[in-house]
This record gives sequence, C-alpha cells and structure tokens, in this order.
Amino acid sequence: MTISNAEAVWEGGLKQGNGRFKAASGAFGGAYTFSTRFESAEGTNPEELIAAALSACFSMALAGALEAAGTPPTRIATQAACTVEKASGGFRIAKIRLVTRGAVPGVDQAAFRQAAEGAKQGCPVSRALHDDVAIELDAQLE
Repeated sequence: MTISNAEAVWEGGLKQGNGRFKAASGAFGGAYTFSTRFESAEGTNPEELIAAALSACFSMALAGALEAAGTPPTRIATQAACTVEKASGGFRIAKIRLVTRGAVPGVDQAAFRQAAEGAKQGCPVSRALHDDVAIELDAQLE
C-alpha cells in the first residue's frame, strides 16, 4: 500500500484569508485564496491540483491498458478542466473534462476510445471522484 501525504494551512476568514499547501515530497506547493479558487484570480487552487492528479493518473492508466493490449503508446497527453459551481450550501466540483490525445502505433480510433473509457473508469483518481463528479472524455489519436 502506498500512502501519499500533503498538508495545507489556512489563516483568516474565508474571503480575506489565505492558505498554503505543500506535498510532503516537496515536489509541489503553493498559495491559494478565495479569489484564486472561486473568482478566477491568477494563482492556484485545490481544484487545479485535482485536475493535475486526474490528468496524470488517467494518462498512466491509459498507457498501461494500451501496453497490456500489446500496443504500447508513444505518447499520451491529457488536459483536465475542473469546473466548480455554486450549489446549495456552498460550492461543488460539478464536472471534469478530460481531453486526451495519443500516439499509439497499430491502434485504430475505436480501440483507443475503448481503452480511454476503461482508463477513465479505472484509474484511482477517477474512482475516488466517480460518485459525485461527472467526468467527460474526448479521446483522439494523433
């Protein structure tokens, strides 16, 4: 079992406060505020981290599935757009749109799409989000 760790500190009230997060590995970290999270101000936010986690996890899962099928990819590139909406009682992640492009010798579009759907359903980050977040997928060969 692998355990990954991160931490965050928030100081002050919701709209005027500010926070910092960091990965235990030291590989990433940053500052965030209400404005960077909900008002499109420049800077990072937790949803950007979720988008990064999903795009990375999905790309690895898709590469693994294609390799297991005997057609390893040359390249998988995935973008994730995480949408936050105001909901009753606060905000929620409403959907994440994945756009993935793959260079996979010997695979047609239908097989690539099928492998991508399997990766969307099976990668650990997708599975963690599955019950509450709609994950849309656009998968195309390059």
